[in-house]
Amino acid sequence: MKKPIKPTSKSAGRAPGATAKPPRVPVHKRQPGEVRLIGGQWKRIKLKVADRPGLRPTPDRVRETLFNWLGQDLSGLRCVDAFAGTGALGFEAASRGAAQVLLVEQDASLVIQLQRVLSQLQALELPEPGPIQKLLVQRGEGVASLRQLAPGSQDVIFLDPPFDADLYESALSSAARALAPKGSIYLESPKAWTDAMLEPMGLVVYRHLKAGAVHAHVLRATIPIDGMVA
Repeated sequence: MKKPIKPTSKSAGRAPGATAKPPRVPVHKRQPGEVRLIGGQWKRIKLKVADRPGLRPTPDRVRETLFNWLGQDLSGLRCVDAFAGTGALGFEAASRGAAQVLLVEQDASLVIQLQRVLSQLQALELPEPGPIQKLLVQRGEGVASLRQLAPGSQDVIFLDPPFDADLYESALSSAARALAPKGSIYLESPKAWTDAMLEPMGLVVYRHLKAGAVHAHVLRATIPIDGMVA
């Protein structure tokens, strides 16, 4: 007795008149409603995240690695978050003792949210005065704000512009001008930047990691010392 022939495809085994199941549509994760500060005096404080197109809070794991690179204690440092968005990077720097933190954001609704977070942090009872008195939220365009900074005035500059905006070269050039001699630039982008790409700005890659679609870099100024690069 011959064995029944198995269908060679899903359609061959379908009952007459049956309709095919629609293809599965990829499910995209929703933007998290909040981000959590992971270090310093405001550790575990949660910040609300607005539901805005293109808003990408830097993931906890990336921020943790970043501040391992920069140092857990930023006491006395001057910082600017040029494309603040949720403010996670700037508020994290302030939490870790930065003396001055400027958060710049162009979107008016996000500026309002940043100011709410600032008020939330100001309302916290701290054992001693912290860097909150020198934490400023400013509405403005990131590159233009960087150009207004005094040369060599910033120890840490955070650059996380919209991925679809053609702002990277201008932002990096402006940041390099404002960077202190031993300062660091944090760059988040959809591609890896190499020393050759950064050479026109006088920058080199100090650290780099890839997390999903994000490339995170710490950049430093190119300083010739006895033929070496610092």
